[in-house]
Amino acid sequence: MKLLAKWLLSAVALLAVAHLSIGVEVKTLMAALIASLVIGLFNTLLRPILVLLTLPVTVLTLGLFLFVINALMFWSAAGVLDGFHVSGFGAALLGSLIYSVLGVVIDSALQRLFPR
Repeated sequence: MKLLAKWLLSAVALLAVAHLSIGVEVKTLMAALIASLVIGLFNTLLRPILVLLTLPVTVLTLGLFLFVINALMFWSAAGVLDGFHVSGFGAALLGSLIYSVLGVVIDSALQRLFPR
């Protein structure tokens, strides 16, 4: 139940990002659901590999390169899907930042609703 709530709320957060951010476009709720699933899969499967490969750069930039990795995951998900479009890297960076902040809020709310 918690996983389904997180998925739905992440899709709504993606719709909010599209509304707030210039350069991010989500056509339908179904596209947002699929995009949030793909972003989650990319963050689960690809992000750890990228973090490991770029560890020296991440250390040199004091962790700021992780924002670039998040933006690349966001942008690559938009490149794979039809109903989700990001116009460029700047839009991907801003959109991924807003999406991450909303994700933290969602996780905090779900922790309170579904205690272990």
